[in-house]
Amino acid sequence: MTTPPPIGPERDAIVDDHGTDDPPAVPRDPPPSVYARFVDPTTRGAPGAVTRRAILRGAVAAAGLAVLAFAGQTVPFLKWISFLAPRSGDGPQGVPINRTAAAAGVTMAAQSRGYTFTVTAGGRMKVLTLDQLREMPQHDSDLPIACVEGWSAQATWRGVRVRDLVELVGGDLDRDVRFVSLERGLYAVSVLPANFVRNPSSLVALELHGETLTVDHGYPCRLITPNRPGVLQTKWLARMEVL
Repeated sequence: MTTPPPIGPERDAIVDDHGTDDPPAVPRDPPPSVYARFVDPTTRGAPGAVTRRAILRGAVAAAGLAVLAFAGQTVPFLKWISFLAPRSGDGPQGVPINRTAAAAGVTMAAQSRGYTFTVTAGGRMKVLTLDQLREMPQHDSDLPIACVEGWSAQATWRGVRVRDLVELVGGDLDRDVRFVSLERGLYAVSVLPANFVRNPSSLVALELHGETLTVDHGYPCRLITPNRPGVLQTKWLARMEVL
């Protein structure tokens, strides 16, 4: 007589002894030999293998690059290759520059004997020669100039107060003022908010550290104000307009 298959707990015990009801795993072929170095860490010398030595060399190279990028802050003779180090004191008249007159295309216009500086407010206008600007009351401002690239340099500027030029044409000191450069393009115009216009430290500067501005620092005159990035301190001024 045939014995019926077990049921209940007895069947479960037999299943547990001999495995599960899950189907057997599908057999897989081994990976191609070209991938062996990624699968088997004991594989050595395979072409293109990433070795510990290669990783170590890469780490050393990255560390060396970081040192060169910042070393100029503490090692003076490395300053020319320290491309990420904040710069200070390098440039004409002891202050760095980012954009030369030649790069801006204004060298001839800035040094022209016929240069004039125009101030407008409403329908009123005053055209000033460089000598006339120099004849106006001159004031000093000790202000840093800071660049978005990361450097900052303290400097002593001398020139005409912005507020005095606004009042020269009967302008309103509660209005913003637009400054226009001899340069063309992205850096040709900046707008000075009224609170900066009224600040006595805001100058149309003619001198830097007691000397006439060099052309690369904005000769014949440039804007300098407190707490504004260098990109807004417009150089090679041609006119200012009370808005």
